[in-house]
Amino acid sequence: MDRAPDKRDGENETDPDDAFDGASANRVDRRTRVDRRTVLGALAGAGSAAVAGCSGSKPDDAATSDLDPDRLDELAARFAPTLYFDAAEPWFPTDPRPYTVEEDGETVVDGFEAFDGYHERYDEAGEPPNPTVFYNGMRYEDSPLAVVQFWFYSAFDQFTANFHWHDWEVLHVFVDLDTGDPQLYVASSHSRSVPNNEFLDPDPDVVPRILPELGSHSSTLSVNEQADTFQRVGEEGLLADITNTTIDTVEDLLGIPIAYGLPRDEGARLPFVVPEYEGEPIYDHPDLPSVTEESLVDGALTIRSLDALRSPPTDLPLRETGIAYRYGDREDPIADETADEVVEYDLVESAELEEISAFTGPQLSFEFAVPQAVEDAVASHITTTGVPWEQPRYENPALDVTAGNHRSELAARYDAIAEDPSFGDGAAESLDAVVARVTQATESDEAPDGEGLTTTDAGVESFVLIESDPEAVPTFAGGVAVANGVPEGDHRLTVNGAGRTPHSETLTVSADEPVTAAGADGEIPLVARENARKVELSDAESDVDLTRTAVEDDFAGRIYDSAIDGSDAVYVHAGGAYTTEVRDADDEVGAYRVNPDPAASGSDDGDDSGETEDPIRIERPETGAAPLAGYVADVAEETRAAVAAAAAEDDGDGSDDGDDDDDSGGGSGAGGGGGSGGGPSNAVNGLERALAAAVDQAERAEERAREGDREGTNRQLANVLDRIARIEERLAAARAGLPPGLANATGKRIEQATKRVEQARNSEKL
Repeated sequence: MDRAPDKRDGENETDPDDAFDGASANRVDRRTRVDRRTVLGALAGAGSAAVAGCSGSKPDDAATSDLDPDRLDELAARFAPTLYFDAAEPWFPTDPRPYTVEEDGETVVDGFEAFDGYHERYDEAGEPPNPTVFYNGMRYEDSPLAVVQFWFYSAFDQFTANFHWHDWEVLHVFVDLDTGDPQLYVASSHSRSVPNNEFLDPDPDVVPRILPELGSHSSTLSVNEQADTFQRVGEEGLLADITNTTIDTVEDLLGIPIAYGLPRDEGARLPFVVPEYEGEPIYDHPDLPSVTEESLVDGALTIRSLDALRSPPTDLPLRETGIAYRYGDREDPIADETADEVVEYDLVESAELEEISAFTGPQLSFEFAVPQAVEDAVASHITTTGVPWEQPRYENPALDVTAGNHRSELAARYDAIAEDPSFGDGAAESLDAVVARVTQATESDEAPDGEGLTTTDAGVESFVLIESDPEAVPTFAGGVAVANGVPEGDHRLTVNGAGRTPHSETLTVSADEPVTAAGADGEIPLVARENARKVELSDAESDVDLTRTAVEDDFAGRIYDSAIDGSDAVYVHAGGAYTTEVRDADDEVGAYRVNPDPAASGSDDGDDSGETEDPIRIERPETGAAPLAGYVADVAEETRAAVAAAAAEDDGDGSDDGDDDDDSGGGSGAGGGGGSGGGPSNAVNGLERALAAAVDQAERAEERAREGDREGTNRQLANVLDRIARIEERLAAARAGLPPGLANATGKRIEQATKRVEQARNSEKL
């Protein structure tokens, strides 16, 4: 997309030195805004699909009108917030009017002009140029409820997943005009899909405080005694800085308030990506002479791309406070004591900006890698920010209340706020959201070396893209992913993270379920690129129509579960041992053993894509009793070989414990006590023979199934269950003679084999 013609020659360009008075200048006559407000009133009734966390129609709130000018100025001066910025922040709230140009008879703010002009002024002055906060006020008709909005404009937004020209953030202060008390603070988050940071019933004597996210300026609240830090959950006598709804529908997320917060202030690492335009770093663009690499977020926090690292970063600095912004006509001794530097800003009514029609600039984009049988990527284009005064929330700020408990409380207090069925008092019962916890997969100490996983906290935040929505959303609170307002239907969800291979799945959002848990039981484990192996399957050359696949690790359990359309690909940790389950259109099941060689991962083949070896391919997948029996034979043989190796390493004599485990299909009562009378070594040998017998019976069951002999298949499957019972007995006796990890793995594989035998017995398909 081409940008607007260069206007640096001054033609049709507003002289920035004559464009405005930095103080709160003469108030715009509100009578000149009637036409625009009439249009906005209609827009407010329609809204956008994802507003306020629900995908249905918008709440039927009362109409709004302008606040009395004197009262608005009084409230704006009283509640003008103090903002505490990260020490690495490049873009502070400023006035966009110096960067306006005329295009086709309309006044617009040009992205190149604003980005370059801001840095030119900053470099010349050595301090943030034109510090300004804009305000707007609305009153709900026939109600004492009013709202003062504080709008913050930044020249650029650099974040890992949504950098763009221009940036507008907002703080809504809901006030009772009768009492003068604030009712609710709502501070804007990253997108309409991520819940805002909100606080109910703030202290009326404390100036609102904002902690803007580095680079992206997402606005987190700070209401307790620690002015420049974020507290998600109250503890040690400190209030929590938000009162948002908590998640109560996903077991792993109980009690976590649903709001973005401030990851680097909560101990989570968050890398920033270098913005590119037309394939080159944006600071190399010829139309940005004042923008250099040093103009962006500090390089210590920055990576070139999400896939530039082989493992997640561990040395990114956490948040530190730098500059504080405070209203110039009010003292703030806390800011003076807390921040390295305090900058005074001007308050200007946003009505003075309403002649600006657009904030323009060419599209910037980033790519999300999507693991499929043939790897692809989704380019998600981030357009420039919208014009605040053309947004429905400008007229009806209640549309920006994203916590169900807060909407319900306002409705209970004021008739002007509708009690909407999309919101509720209960925790997450009204979210209409997709939620998950993103974790990291690592090897388990309980498993044999390289053959079992566990999942732990991610440590580094990731980014989630639902392809029906063009904006990616970041995780928060160490890996919590929430996307509000996801429409009913099928969606593909993709997760990317720095130094990690991507995860992608297809899920269905139902109108009957307020919360859809993504991943496997709400968890999405990601894998470091250095440890990743790709598993692929396709039904292109198969006789079945695959509709779903899942992956279970012996120790971590189910780590992947997704609907598919004939093919799929997933990255797994090379240090795990897996059962890959497939289902077809008739809901018949198949299973395959996947046990990567951990020594093969991380090899240097000159490819930075994260695929270090050829993919593990499941060729011509099948469903029914035959592949299930074949799976049982494979996992039993794998375990038998490991037990045999342990026995050989232990005594090397291959001694016989006298137990006669034949393959005749005899019941579990046959034989003696597992050879335990000969000591642990003999017991291990007995376990090996029991496993060998299970292999033989499972192979016979597979043969019978492929021959179409249902009676013979069922008989052999019953024999397999008998052999599994024998294995359980032998394992109990042999544990003392086995390495602990192998003993644990054998028990877990017995459970998995039993499950697959039962599926084979219940299968209508041989």
